Amino acid sequence: MLTKTWMPGKTAIVLNSLLLTTTAAFPLLAQDALPELTVTGTREAQLKSETPASVGTISGADIQNVKPTHPTEVFNRIAGAHVAVTNGEGHTMALRQPMTTSPVYLYLEDGIPTRSTGFFNHNALYEINVPQAGGIEVLKGPGSALQGSDAIGGVINVLTREPSATPETEASLEVGSFGYMRALGSYSTGWEDDAVRASVNLNRTDGWRDSTAYDRQATTARWDHFMNNGGMVKTTISASNINQQTAGSSRLYRADYETSPKTNYTPISFRKVKAVRLSSNYELEDGNSLLSVTPYLRWNSMNMLPNWSLGYDKTVYTTGHSSLGMTGKYRLDFKPYRSRLVFGADADYSPGSRDEKSITTTKVGNVYTDYAEADQTYKYDVTFMSVSPYVHGEISPTDKLRLTGGLRADGMRYVYDNDLSVSTTGNYRRAPDNTVNFLHFSPKLGATYAFTPNFNGFASYRHAFRAPSEGTLFRSGKTADTMHLDAVKIDSYEIGVRGSALAGLNYEFTAYTMTKRDDIVTYTDGTGYRSNTNAGKTLHQGGEATLDYRFDKELKLNLASSYSKHTYEEWSATAGVIYDGKEMPSAPRWLNSAVLSYSPVALPGASAELEWVHMGTYFMDNENTTKYDGHHLFNLRGTYQLNDTVKLFGRAMNLADKRHATATSYTATKGEEFAPGMPRTFFVGVEATF
Repeated sequence: MLTKTWMPGKTAIVLNSLLLTTTAAFPLLAQDALPELTVTGTREAQLKSETPASVGTISGADIQNVKPTHPTEVFNRIAGAHVAVTNGEGHTMALRQPMTTSPVYLYLEDGIPTRSTGFFNHNALYEINVPQAGGIEVLKGPGSALQGSDAIGGVINVLTREPSATPETEASLEVGSFGYMRALGSYSTGWEDDAVRASVNLNRTDGWRDSTAYDRQATTARWDHFMNNGGMVKTTISASNINQQTAGSSRLYRADYETSPKTNYTPISFRKVKAVRLSSNYELEDGNSLLSVTPYLRWNSMNMLPNWSLGYDKTVYTTGHSSLGMTGKYRLDFKPYRSRLVFGADADYSPGSRDEKSITTTKVGNVYTDYAEADQTYKYDVTFMSVSPYVHGEISPTDKLRLTGGLRADGMRYVYDNDLSVSTTGNYRRAPDNTVNFLHFSPKLGATYAFTPNFNGFASYRHAFRAPSEGTLFRSGKTADTMHLDAVKIDSYEIGVRGSALAGLNYEFTAYTMTKRDDIVTYTDGTGYRSNTNAGKTLHQGGEATLDYRFDKELKLNLASSYSKHTYEEWSATAGVIYDGKEMPSAPRWLNSAVLSYSPVALPGASAELEWVHMGTYFMDNENTTKYDGHHLFNLRGTYQLNDTVKLFGRAMNLADKRHATATSYTATKGEEFAPGMPRTFFVGVEATF
């Protein structure tokens, strides 16, 4: 049962009840070490050993030690996950999918989606204050049964940092190559039944490539309040302001990539983003039940001139949306067979808009040097609405076997209002006002089995879907009808084992197979006519391994490795050209990383780590004629605690100054193209804690 005793965060409270349950089956586990918990899979703290899915975790302590300037520096430590740098803190994600900007991932902050389903942004992580987060969880594979649309490839949940029980102030100042500067500050305190933490993140860089400056301001504040009835209210507000020039994944011809990688063909491109989120979570656990309700507000705006489409679709536009939403659930626990039943529902009301104009450009050689706005191409309002009830159940027929299942129904509606004339011809077709509806059911089944207290296995089936976003549905381009596209569906099967062996060794091995159907293909006929249609089927298979081993008090090794193969099963993007059986481009077979950490006993307060990041070869084109060779990168980090208050830190990224690409492509007309990754880069800083 909950008590009114104050503690900084609800996780510790939930942990108490979980330990009572765990002790019954494995008495030594609760006494010897705290069991590892996750919160993303079931929307509340759950033993990882009873989670029938692979969940990668990054602790708040790891984030504070790494001090990432880009999310790639922490995410690439999770087996099977790869975050590629585009520009500033922009990114692409590869998680049981090829490297992509497609809407196949769901990004959360404390369980609340950072954006509405209808307004996906693949750069979602730069709208979250990752460097000051309290932890990150990555649910690999589909998560739609509890989380809804978007979660095809995985769910990324960034957790806010808990406030402290006593006054605490942290401040750091950091400088680096290419004009990089960052200031981080955090203050936290607690009193009686309340605690607060407020953090601010200010950073800027000139960018290492030409015209790639980046400025960002972000803040996060959290207030935890414990009520007299044993309930808790956690209120969080997050805000970000980003202004960047976007070379992004702007590719260079091989000659420039090899001899002049700082070149930027698209210096006129830009992206300006503003985002604010406010949520307040109320939870009351009473004996064998839990009530959780979280209303939230969201607002964001993005003004951009995209660099990737300057060759075929030259536009500048502003999109944005506001949201009023709520998540709620009621959980009941029963003593027989440790049964659990959860009823929940999510609701989202998100009005948004798009205001877009075509542009004319000036080009000197390969470089776009200027632009001017031209005709209005799109101007519309669109409101996304959804109501999604779900049910989730768990039962243990034996002490060692845990079974789970769930079903979610997503009812979605887009209400589209065209503010311009209707157009049925040309490059920018516009449909009349309309309403588009989706109804989809997402089931899941899973099982975990504890072979011993230190060794367990799991298996699962999960179904997921992705409803098309507003841009796909209503920004028709040359397509005659995009409003009747179906949702993309995926079926996933997964098995795995995890546990510990010897002294200081922890491991997890996972294998999966996923089939994606009704993927949206941009089809081009013999005349160059482009249209979007549901015609794609792809297969995604692979295995992942995580090993953590502590040699002694000084030396620790963390390994993360994955092997995957992503193939077209049914895919024709051009009349008469069929890619069935071909591997998908930008899909490396191997992704590996290793971190060797050293904390010398003879030098208290000092630590160092050497990191290896490896990307394997992959095809650069659908025809599978050309390959990128992959790369190996090494990074070095170090810290030294001067005294109880002051810490020095530094790092060298891409230590060997290896020329590498963060994205590539190949076409018969342009040949090989590469988006160059950062050269050797240095950062140093000082941190003070009071």
